[in-house]
Amino acid sequence: MRRTQEWIACVGPFLFPWGEPGSRRVFGLVGSLAAAGRHVVVASGDAQPGVPTPMPVFDGPGSVSYVGLGEAPAADAGLLHASARTFVTWGLRTVRWLDAQPTKPSHVLIHGGQAQYAYRLRRWCARHRVPVVADVVDWYNGRYVRGGPLGPLHVSMKLALRHQYPRCDGIIAISSMLATHYGARTDAVIQIPPTLDVRNLPLTAAPSRRGPALVLVYAGNPGRNNKDLLANVVLAVRRAHHTEAPIELRILGPSSDEVRAMVGGPLPDNVRALGRLAQQEVPHAVQQADFSVLLRRPERASNAGFSTKFCESMANGVPVLANLTSDMGQYLHHGVEGLVCPDHSVSSLAETIRVAARLDGRDRALLRLAARERALKSFDYRAYAAAIGTFFDGLRD
Repeated sequence: MRRTQEWIACVGPFLFPWGEPGSRRVFGLVGSLAAAGRHVVVASGDAQPGVPTPMPVFDGPGSVSYVGLGEAPAADAGLLHASARTFVTWGLRTVRWLDAQPTKPSHVLIHGGQAQYAYRLRRWCARHRVPVVADVVDWYNGRYVRGGPLGPLHVSMKLALRHQYPRCDGIIAISSMLATHYGARTDAVIQIPPTLDVRNLPLTAAPSRRGPALVLVYAGNPGRNNKDLLANVVLAVRRAHHTEAPIELRILGPSSDEVRAMVGGPLPDNVRALGRLAQQEVPHAVQQADFSVLLRRPERASNAGFSTKFCESMANGVPVLANLTSDMGQYLHHGVEGLVCPDHSVSSLAETIRVAARLDGRDRALLRLAARERALKSFDYRAYAAAIGTFFDGLRD
């Protein structure tokens, strides 16, 4: 495809436009760039589409197209093949694709890929004098990574975080912790939380039901080693449940067997594991709840990252029950956009759930309204268009 206009390449072995948390992160960033008038081509890890395909879903004078380069190993790839792709060849297809373009991009934005991928892309950008920007979204805990703290995947992740990303021309940090860390190593850092198209996310009517006095929802993947403490959530719901004020927890994503394995036994009758839903079905299912619930340990990995589930709940107009990690305290105020749990223990969450169950319809409606307003202000991709446009322009000065 011939390009005569200036364009930005957003690259990485992530799936796009859907399929994993990184997909949603990139969707928000390229939306902000399009709203700022930039033309972006997302070259993802998918095998398809084979040619750049426009995505007419973003507002603004810019545009977004996407193409699959097949960098990511297939879902059924064996361990040897997947390891070879990750540690040996990652980035080669992307570099070849960049070389084949009739005009070079004005910038390259990298999301994911770890050390080998970042090294190859940095070398290409240096050779062609193209500014390279790294989107940094986590500081990985080796306990949650395949192979453990001493495994090759974790080593590659840490090499990228400590040696490759600081040598990029710019950093997009998902949290203030990461912004502070990289701000001490480079002058070009911008902080952008998870974003999505809040404005165009349709809202259904607030839940009106007979049955449970309170419906909670967890939507997502708790990750390796249950980083979202879903077992604690299930136990807290069981403890808070009362026949005069029944509580129901709906779990979207993990199967019943997966949740039982996390809990270490059968599920309470008031916990429903609904399994994986189609992407377009998730917002409606979330909006039928009174609150979403999220627990995380207050450790470095949680504070460096930022939960996409948190932002998506507020975007759907559903207030959040959560303990505060990362920058959540900037957006979740007790009794305004949801309820703050003092810590991540079962007892603290159970008491917070009891507080939620005692709220009347008017109070819940106000919480829903405030959650949605917070999302429009803080998590809509348009809110960061001007800042990210100025940031990218500054990298060429």
